[in-house]
Amino acid sequence: MAKTKLVVDPITRIEGHLRIEAQSENGKISQAWASATQFRGIELVLQGRDPRDAWAFTQRICGVCTTVHAIASVRAVEDALNIRIPPNANTIRNLVHGMQYIQDHVIHFYHLHALDWVDVVSALSADPAKAAAIGKSISPWPNNDEAHLRAVQLRVKKFVGSGQLGIFAGGYWGHPAYKLPPEVNLLAVSHYLEALDWQRDVIRLHAIFGGKNPHPNFLVGGMASAINLSQATTFNAERIADINGMIKRAREFVEQVYWPDLVAIAGFYKDWGAIGGGVPNFLACGEFPESDVRDLKSLYFPRGIILNKDLSHVVEYDQKKVKEYIHSSWYDYGKGAEEGLHPYEGETTPHYTGPKAPWTGYLQDEKKYSWMKSPRYEDKSMQVGPLARMLVAYASGHKDAKELIGEALKKLNVGPEVLFSTLGRTAARGVETVLLARKMEGWMGDLTGRIKNGDTATFTKDKWEPSSWPKKAEGYGYLDAPRGALGHWVQIEDEKIARYQAVVPSTWNASPRDARGQPGAYEAALADNHPLVDPEKPLEILRTIHSFDPCLACGVHVLDAEGNELSSVEVNT
Repeated sequence: MAKTKLVVDPITRIEGHLRIEAQSENGKISQAWASATQFRGIELVLQGRDPRDAWAFTQRICGVCTTVHAIASVRAVEDALNIRIPPNANTIRNLVHGMQYIQDHVIHFYHLHALDWVDVVSALSADPAKAAAIGKSISPWPNNDEAHLRAVQLRVKKFVGSGQLGIFAGGYWGHPAYKLPPEVNLLAVSHYLEALDWQRDVIRLHAIFGGKNPHPNFLVGGMASAINLSQATTFNAERIADINGMIKRAREFVEQVYWPDLVAIAGFYKDWGAIGGGVPNFLACGEFPESDVRDLKSLYFPRGIILNKDLSHVVEYDQKKVKEYIHSSWYDYGKGAEEGLHPYEGETTPHYTGPKAPWTGYLQDEKKYSWMKSPRYEDKSMQVGPLARMLVAYASGHKDAKELIGEALKKLNVGPEVLFSTLGRTAARGVETVLLARKMEGWMGDLTGRIKNGDTATFTKDKWEPSSWPKKAEGYGYLDAPRGALGHWVQIEDEKIARYQAVVPSTWNASPRDARGQPGAYEAALADNHPLVDPEKPLEILRTIHSFDPCLACGVHVLDAEGNELSSVEVNT
């Protein structure tokens, strides 16, 4: 078979602008290129502003993970100004961020990733009674009954009968890479629809603690969450009961729907445990401090680095060893493109250079091909995200993580080597969702316990006024977001932001090649034993890219080696 060049642009069922180019030969992908095709420059917008306001601007970097940049930002400013927040504020941040994880991961599985594994049209031929029997065998979820599943099947049939699939339009239904029996597909479609209502309910926690969602309110020095159990306009006993109910419903859905579905579906795709591993280095900056954010021993998800898939040793993470390169990126550095810069020295100077006429139709033919920079840790390409966190936790002896990962591997009858794969990334996301769904109850108990003992402080005025600040200060705000390690670096001069740099999870994972030719995580994963059955329907590319959960998005175009369009598919799922 001749070599074929592919373009998938933009990648479907995600938010933003991501272009994937690949070369395939004999049914396998040999090379890939990931290109971010939109520039925004929010880091430049922050210069000259009050650092106490930075969180409100950085939170608008993303409308999907709506809390993470705000928390990283307030942590960076608090680090620069040496502000210690009250215990209640830290716990509230954990609760807000924890529910963000849970909602985000469930949405990702059902609405952004599951349809890479689930054939919706196949569900039309399912026997609802058999589907109900399968559902009851894996979970006590009450809606796994025949009547409910039959009603779901009729809803989908109406879509098809009207000539439209509605929210399921534009998929590669019937693709030979789908392996689930019709009954399992019907169960998954039913839970897809249920998850839409469930996530809308549980995320109300953000509105209670932060006033709204998306983009709840935060505060340098704590949280803007007044506590007074006797006042209706503050965080009171009624709201405590409401939040406890959300946490309970979140855990029930995760444990009785999401996790059983993930394990059941994974059982049909165990071959994907040897596909799409890519970069062998994994970085987690750690998350959910259970005391002070500076106490790294209190992090529920530990920080560290795994090199070359070696789970026998966790390398200590040091943010000073992070540098960003622009060898393949549309930026300029004053010191030259081949020299990496630490974020404290970082520059955001856009310089779009291509493609130039006559254009071949492929960005891979250009030296520079992306708006993403290339972050490297000690000049090594890293993979970040749930898999990195769970590998670091597993290798660090994290009791909860080791038990749940071991349980999943036993159910699937596979070894830990399958974790280094597309399937491993998807499974790790489920593992940490279960862990957090269980952990939320403890954090809420800590908060209510302190309130009952008379501690209602959620904010400190210490160092709030600029007159108390040093003339110059710099700070680093770490945060492991649902999609991976996130860092915000701020430099303050004369009470204003002098420089601001953010290195986000998708920058690590979607980074283009560096001067050494090292690919980013997306590029490496697609070239790692990666199949491609039908170049006109590149479902396998979607599986691996979606397993990283990038924030990018919505039609598919595939080109042949001469640049001619083979197919154009509008995707609205």
